[in-house]
Amino acid sequence: MVVWLSSDGLNMSRRIRRTPYTNIVEKLGVKGFSVVNHMLLPKAFEASVEEDYWHLKEHVQIWDVSCQRQVEIVGPDASKLVQLMTPRDISRCLIGECMYIPIIDSDAGLINDPVLLKLNDNHFWLSIADSDVLLYAKGIAIGKCFDVCVEEPDVYPLAVQGPKAEALLSNIFGNHVADIKFFKFGWVDFLNTRQLIARSGYSRQGGFEIYLKGADLGEKLWQKIWDMGQEFNIKPGCPNLIERIEGGLFSYGNEMTRANNPLEIGLEKYCSFDDTIDYIGKDSLKKIAKEGVKRKVRGVIFGEKPCPTCSLPWPVKVGKVEVGAITSAIFSPRLKANVGLSMIDRNYWHEDQGVDIYLPNNEIMLGKVVEPPF
Repeated sequence: MVVWLSSDGLNMSRRIRRTPYTNIVEKLGVKGFSVVNHMLLPKAFEASVEEDYWHLKEHVQIWDVSCQRQVEIVGPDASKLVQLMTPRDISRCLIGECMYIPIIDSDAGLINDPVLLKLNDNHFWLSIADSDVLLYAKGIAIGKCFDVCVEEPDVYPLAVQGPKAEALLSNIFGNHVADIKFFKFGWVDFLNTRQLIARSGYSRQGGFEIYLKGADLGEKLWQKIWDMGQEFNIKPGCPNLIERIEGGLFSYGNEMTRANNPLEIGLEKYCSFDDTIDYIGKDSLKKIAKEGVKRKVRGVIFGEKPCPTCSLPWPVKVGKVEVGAITSAIFSPRLKANVGLSMIDRNYWHEDQGVDIYLPNNEIMLGKVVEPPF
């Protein structure tokens, strides 16, 4: 769902949640929003996605990603509940670490692919994309009579992304920020509060996510980063489609849904079949692994002129045989060609396989299959 600006303001209802940063991004000229987890996500600031892309790769941006909601799981059975939801062995996750985990159902269908943050042995956050993980976790906890509390905490992530992010945040919070390793988190002080900061984010350009606890501090935190960021050429931004596809970052709801399993998405290394752990969907996933997947996500490079917006899947064919469907695509100014992501059937997913992309305007573009990232 996309919400665009109108002459009267935002075309949205009370069912859509604003964030602690929404007032600021409106003042900074946001051009539109998407809705994720029933919350606003800014979609555009610059005149073009390409302009935003080059700025992100060269400088630093501040993103309102409050829609990245947390499912907080606390209690003596917290680790049991989390493990039951994912095929990844979470016993390897240490306090202070982030862990990317696929969450699956009884048929091994992907429910979501959140980042797990381990605050202590009995306290976890699942940082989720657009999905009902909260209800899934509550249902399992009730059914298993687990001694846990499952809630959505008062946490509003703010991302600072780009090659200058570390220098900027070190100036604000201290040099210890630079010591935080990738997919680890630490703590910073802000206005007499202790806030979690992780070296992570939905880009390949490096950066951090501040998991702000307390909506009342949102505008103050944004303004502090904004003011200190002027010397670094900071701009407001949002996840960039060109950078996402080039970087091989998959989007739940686009490249993967419950119709897909982790092995089709290339998440084999995050799936354990060890007898020492158990999880929902294990038998189904083992069967899929034994038989082999029939399709996988691959990259596709195609055409020399910019393609239109990919709002619906585009057929990918070899001759008259449909072998896949483009689910995300855009023109790459770096590669001078369109880049897309598509499920591709097993017989056609090898590198450099020639394919035809059927666009909605009845145009056909020639392309080839590649292994992401581009």
